[in-house]
Amino acid sequence: MADPKGFLKNGREVADRRPVEERVKDWNEVYPGGPGRALLPIITTQAGRCMDCGIPFCHQGCPLGNIIPEWNDLVWRDDWEGAIERLHATNNFPEFTGRLCPAPCETSCVLGINQDPVTIKNVEVSIIERAFEDRNVRPQPPEWLSGRTVAVVGSGPAGLAAAQQLTRAGHTVAVYERADKVGGLLRYGIPEFKMEKKVLDRRLDQMRREGTIFRAGVEVGRTITGNQLRERYDAVVLAIGSTVPRDLPLPGRDLAGIHQAMEYLPQSNRVSLGESVEGQIRADGKHVVIIGGGDTGADCLGTAHRQGAASVTQLEIMAQPPTSRPADQPWPTYPMVFRVSSAHEEGGTRVYAMSTQEFLGDDEGRVRALRVVEVDAKFQPIEGTEREIPADLVLFAMGFVGPERDGLVEQLGVELDERGNIVRDASYASTVPDVFVAGDAGRGQSLIVWAIAEGRAAAAAVDAHLTGATTLPAPIPPTERPVTV
Repeated sequence: MADPKGFLKNGREVADRRPVEERVKDWNEVYPGGPGRALLPIITTQAGRCMDCGIPFCHQGCPLGNIIPEWNDLVWRDDWEGAIERLHATNNFPEFTGRLCPAPCETSCVLGINQDPVTIKNVEVSIIERAFEDRNVRPQPPEWLSGRTVAVVGSGPAGLAAAQQLTRAGHTVAVYERADKVGGLLRYGIPEFKMEKKVLDRRLDQMRREGTIFRAGVEVGRTITGNQLRERYDAVVLAIGSTVPRDLPLPGRDLAGIHQAMEYLPQSNRVSLGESVEGQIRADGKHVVIIGGGDTGADCLGTAHRQGAASVTQLEIMAQPPTSRPADQPWPTYPMVFRVSSAHEEGGTRVYAMSTQEFLGDDEGRVRALRVVEVDAKFQPIEGTEREIPADLVLFAMGFVGPERDGLVEQLGVELDERGNIVRDASYASTVPDVFVAGDAGRGQSLIVWAIAEGRAAAAAVDAHLTGATTLPAPIPPTERPVTV
C-alpha cells in the first residue's frame, strides 16, 4: 500500500487548468504543459491517498482491470519505472485513457464511500507522461514471427490495441484506416484541446517500430472488398466502431445550417492542425445550439468557443442530474451526477428537460431558430412552456446507433443483433469464419476503456484461433461483462 495515513492527512487535489480567457484563444491542451506535467507537483501526495482497502473496488470499476493500488504505491515510493510496467501490463494506451476516460474507477474507489476518491486518472496520466520523458516507453518487437497474417479494420482505440497485442505475439498485422491518417476518432473526433495529436503520433511511432503496418486512405468495402481481405489474411478483426449518428427527423430538418457533430468536429480538427478545409462548418459570430448533453456535445461546445461563437446553448432532454450521488445509485456503481468539463467552464448555457419540436428557417432556407418545449419526467411536453431559441448553427450530438452496414459489413455477411451491432460470441468471433469483432462495432457506443479492453481480449482470441493457444492476457468474455457505465 501507499502512505498508511495519506488519506487522513491529505485531501483530493487536481491540477489547475489554464485560465479560460487564455485557452479559448488556442487549440492546445487545457493543462499547462499537458496534464502529466501539470500534475507532477502534487502527484506523489495524491498517490499516497490510496488506502489499504483490502478489496480494491477500483478494479471492478475499470474495464481494463488496471492494477491501480500497485502503481499508486510505486508512485508514492518514487519507483516510476515500476509504475509504468504495472500500468502497461493492463493498458496499452494510458496516455489516451488518462485524458479521455470518465474514470469509472474513481466512483468505485473505497475511499469514495465517505470522502473524495483517489485521483486515479491523474496518477495514471502522470505515470505515462513521466515514462515518455524518461524514455521508458520502448518498442517491443516480437522475438519471432508466426507466419500468420491479420488485418485490423479501423484504427481507433480498439483496433490499435488489438493490433499492438497481435504484433507483439508475432503475427504480421496490417491496420486499415479509411481516413487519410491513422487514429480514427482519436485523431479526427477528439479536439486538440482534449488531446493533442502528438500524443497519438508518438504511440503510433512505437507501433511502427514494433512491426505493425498501417494503411491509411484505404476504405475496406470500396478500395478493397471484405472477401478480398479474407482471402489475403488468416484472420480479420473488425474494429470499425459505431459510426451511424442518431438523427432528429423533425419539420425543418433539411434547412441549411443543421449538421451532425461528426461533420463539424473532424473539419475543425483538421484546420486546428494546419490543414485547409473547403466550405468548413464554422461557428464564428453565430448562435449555436447543440442537441445532446454528453461528451461529444461538450467537444462541440469547446470547439464553438474557440471559433468565436456569439452564443452556445446545449440542450438535453433528460432532467438535470443531482450534484451528489443519488440514493438509487449507491457506491460502487457509476452515478449519473452533474459534471462540469473544461468546455463547460468556458461558457455556454446548459438547458435540461427540453425537447426540440421543430426547426424554423428564414427566407433563404437557413435555420434561424428552434421551437422547443419543456418536458416532464416521462418526456411529455409541459403545456405553456413552448419557446424559440435563436440558432444559426445546429449540431446533433445524440450518440450513435451502430456500425455502417453498406460496404464491408454487407459484403462479409456478418449477423447483426436487434440493436444493429455485429454479433460475436465469447471469443469475439463473428458469425463468419476467421472474422472477429472488437469495440463499439460489437458492443455499441461505449467508453474508450471498453474499446481498449475489447481490443486486447479480441487479440488473445485471435492468437488462440491462429496458433491453438495464447500467452496474451484474456479478459472476461463480452457476454459475461457487466455494463459499468
